[in-house]
Amino acid sequence: MGKYTAIGGQALIEGIMMKSPEKTAMAVRKPDKTIDISYFEEKSLREKYKFLRLPLIRGIAAYIESMKIGYTAMMKSAEISGFADIEEEGEEKLDEKKKNAIMSAIMIVGTVFGVLAAVVLFMYIPRLAVGGLQKLFDTEFSKISRSGIEQLIKLSVFVVYMWAVSFMKDMKRIFMYHGAEHKTIFCYEKGLPLTVENVKLQSRFHPRCGTSFLILMILVSVIFSTLVQMIFPGVYDIGWLWVVVKILLIPVICGAGFEILRICGKYDNLFTKIISAPGLWMQRITTKEPESEMIEIAIAALRACEPENPDVDRSIDQKDESEEQNNNDDI
Repeated sequence: MGKYTAIGGQALIEGIMMKSPEKTAMAVRKPDKTIDISYFEEKSLREKYKFLRLPLIRGIAAYIESMKIGYTAMMKSAEISGFADIEEEGEEKLDEKKKNAIMSAIMIVGTVFGVLAAVVLFMYIPRLAVGGLQKLFDTEFSKISRSGIEQLIKLSVFVVYMWAVSFMKDMKRIFMYHGAEHKTIFCYEKGLPLTVENVKLQSRFHPRCGTSFLILMILVSVIFSTLVQMIFPGVYDIGWLWVVVKILLIPVICGAGFEILRICGKYDNLFTKIISAPGLWMQRITTKEPESEMIEIAIAALRACEPENPDVDRSIDQKDESEEQNNNDDI
């Protein structure tokens, strides 16, 4: 019998993190080829504060939680897998404390530069490009056309960026683990035994993927950007103010995208297929066919977080739509 499952996850460095409504676990391949299983005990914000379970708001809370735990899991996987080993030429390894401090500094600096790059690439450059096109054709685009062109440029930048990084050796392996994660969840959802052979037969394209979420955010932002320009027509013409407005809109867009993603993950009809199509297409870049050893990691992670309470992850025919599950739906 097929299951509706709330389990989601994230591909890591030589590992995978899986999250269910009851627990979060991470499986990582160690240098000696054994599998390390770790658990995250931190209580979800949505479990602590009931108002964070409300529609739209829960999407913002889920995004913040996924970013936080994803950062922690990525750093931990780098250490366990041996990727983070820092050696000075001709000298012994640095002590653990110093090594962790250096890794933390690198990750923080990388995150800061990543945020700045995102603002420039996905907010400022698209706006400048639209302004350039208006001057080139000596015309003034309508508000809807302006938003549509800006988001199209943003989407193109995102696709090209992801396509380019997919050729990097380390990123390609992470994308392969991403594929293993999706295939394993599909296998679990179909109620099949979690074996390497069964997982290999599954699709690597999942409608609840974080990639689909990012694409949805870009598409949903077209609607909100257009509404803002219609209500405040002069805001677009002030470059820095428009960038600030776009940043302030992120939580709203994030919440709306999260709700749409939940719907696509629960139902299979023409509407959800159309909505899911761009994200599923994008997964042809962000997921790759995994190796058997990667699938073993995904299975280990899912088994480690599989709910003990069957009522939490019940079958589709039995689930109660009135109950909200407190989990991270982005995989």
